[in-house]
Amino acid sequence: MEKRVDCRGLACPQPVIETKKALAEADKLIVLVDNPAAKENVKRFAESQECKVEVIEERGQFTLKIEKQKPQEKSPAKSELVGGQKSEKELGLVIFIDTDSMGRGSEELGKILLRSFLQTLEQSEVQPQKVILLNSGVKLACRGSEVLEDLQELGAKGVEILACGTCLDFFGLKKNLLAGKVSNMYEIINSLAQAKKVIKI
Repeated sequence: MEKRVDCRGLACPQPVIETKKALAEADKLIVLVDNPAAKENVKRFAESQECKVEVIEERGQFTLKIEKQKPQEKSPAKSELVGGQKSEKELGLVIFIDTDSMGRGSEELGKILLRSFLQTLEQSEVQPQKVILLNSGVKLACRGSEVLEDLQELGAKGVEILACGTCLDFFGLKKNLLAGKVSNMYEIINSLAQAKKVIKI
């Protein structure tokens, strides 16, 4: 039975949460959203749950047709995914950055320290699986950031860079994001909960 879920006008991460609830009740969904970030978040979540997803765009509105796959249709490469993220066994180090300055005291010094931290991290043999950017930390991944290149290099090495969509909207920076992808609180919470180790900056 097909279920219709209208998520238009809902703030992050509500569209993902409503989609998750609906998937527990139905095998086929029609999800309506009204912005690209919500569309991408719902699409990524549904795909992580082994669902087929078709996206239709019309006049700035998005319709996502979501259908659960039968067990034999599931991709072995994704069979170990849980709740939209890799299982706890697979998810290693996560770096959590909620500021554009490191430490307390001098903000100028803090920016220098954070730049040094990310440059060193990019060269380190120990690589995080994810870097999560929250609050003013999202500025680091945007146009004009002094550490943008370092984050892009981390991304090129396979490190997933997640930037909070609500934070990008608050600072008016969503169009300036040049490293990583727009994320949501649901994905961020799962990433932190499933990490073996979290380093907060």
